[in-house]
Amino acid sequence: MEPGAWGNGTTVIELILLGLTENPRLQTILFAVFLFAYVVTVGGNVSIMAAIFVEPKLHTPMYYFLGNLSLLDIGCITVTIPPMLACLLAHRCRVPYATCISQLFFFHLLAGVDCHLLTAMSYDRYLAICQPLTYSARMSREVQGVLVGICCTISCINALTHTVAVSMLDFCGPNVVNHFYCDLPPLFQLSCSSTHLNGQLLFVGAIFMGVIPMILISLSYAHVTAAVLRIRSAEGRRKAFSTCGSHLTVVCIFYGTGFFSYMRLSSVSASEKGKGIGILNTILSPMLNPFIYSLRNPDVQGALKRVLTGKRPPE
Repeated sequence: MEPGAWGNGTTVIELILLGLTENPRLQTILFAVFLFAYVVTVGGNVSIMAAIFVEPKLHTPMYYFLGNLSLLDIGCITVTIPPMLACLLAHRCRVPYATCISQLFFFHLLAGVDCHLLTAMSYDRYLAICQPLTYSARMSREVQGVLVGICCTISCINALTHTVAVSMLDFCGPNVVNHFYCDLPPLFQLSCSSTHLNGQLLFVGAIFMGVIPMILISLSYAHVTAAVLRIRSAEGRRKAFSTCGSHLTVVCIFYGTGFFSYMRLSSVSASEKGKGIGILNTILSPMLNPFIYSLRNPDVQGALKRVLTGKRPPE
């Protein structure tokens, strides 16, 4: 620590992340497990992006959004896992305060874009199933770009707001973070100044980043369900629902883990559970997404096979 800029207090210039365990043997095992998870996640999402790029059948709005989602998943896991692997390898984790704040910003930026991109994907499914005659016009390339831009802008404002608000707090010690990456709830517990404003900002952010997107997704799928149920053919209903099943699965995993991560901020006893939920949110969800979207999709499966074998798509 060093003399701080705020009165007679001290400023924490370095944070110690406790990680998942202090047992050296378990750290070695966790290093291997998370390295494997990271390689699988990056490889799976890069494969999805490559398949979308080379397969003409996948040059549609739905897969445009999916390609962006895969890129975000790579970014989210890269922000958290490589630093954790370095800590596990060194058996200690001392992080400069500025690095911690940077990780906080980029994690919330990428995760926030993820939130709103899932909403844009539900809107795409609504237009495709409920408004098929005007789908091409309403979901043009320009509209796709605007939607992604809106997602990025809202998320950037949210992430920047939280980052600036946290940087205004006094951290006088202790400097031990009971987590494996820098996030808002663990940092709130270390502050020696009031976090009331930060809590209010987090509540407002949760409304814009979680509640409103969930309401919009629910409304989209309420209309989709009503439209699909009006289809007389059982095969037609099955195909319509199958195009939405993968997206709904990803939404449930992403928002479910995110909800539990930020709804128990004041519970100190929830720290260990928070680590487990953090693993689900930062590792499991990005790793499963490529499998979820390709498991029951023959077009994606065929494109992936051509990417892996080097064959060209049929003319």
